[in-house]
Amino acid sequence: MLITHDTRCALDAVVDLVNTAPEDDTADGLATIAALHDFVRKHDISDIGTLSELDLSAVRKIRGRFAGIFAASDSRAAATLINELVAAAGTTPRLTDHDGYDWHVHYFAPGASVADHLAADGGMALAFFVVAGEQERLRRCEAPDCRRAFVDLSRNRSRRYCDSRTCGNRLHVAAYRARRKEAAG
Repeated sequence: MLITHDTRCALDAVVDLVNTAPEDDTADGLATIAALHDFVRKHDISDIGTLSELDLSAVRKIRGRFAGIFAASDSRAAATLINELVAAAGTTPRLTDHDGYDWHVHYFAPGASVADHLAADGGMALAFFVVAGEQERLRRCEAPDCRRAFVDLSRNRSRRYCDSRTCGNRLHVAAYRARRKEAAG
C-alpha cells in the first residue's frame, strides 16, 4: 500500500492523538491548552490560529471518535465512523505546496479549527486503509498492560506491539524467564 508523506503525517497525528487519552494509570496527554499547543507543534499542523479551551474540548471529542475507528469490528463500522467524522469536519479537498513540501492534498477548509483539521486529514488517511481493504492494520498493542494504538505498516501485517523495543521486548523477556524457570524447576 502506497502511503504519501502527508497521509503518513496525518496517520502519525491520529495515532499520537488517540494515545493521549487517559488510561488506567496514565494521565490525559491533552489536559491543557499548552499540551494541545505542543501536539500541534510536534505534528507541524499548519494554518492553526490561537488555541482555546473550545479547541481543546473539540480535539478531545475527535480523539474519542478516532479511538472508535481503531475499535471498529469491521470495515463497514469503520467506514460509517469515518464518514461521520469527515462530514462533520466540512471536508474541502484542495492542492497545496506550502512550507517546502511538494504538492499534496489538504482535506480541511481554509481557516478550519484544529479539530476539523485533524478530523478531515486524519479521517481521510484512515479512509484510504478501509478503501484498500487494510482496516485490520489499525490496531491496538497486544501487550496485556498496554492498549496504545498503532498502524501496522509491516509488509506481512504481523506487527503485534506498539513498540517492539518496549512492549514486545518486555513480553519476550518475560516468556524467556518463564521458560527458564520451568526448565529449572
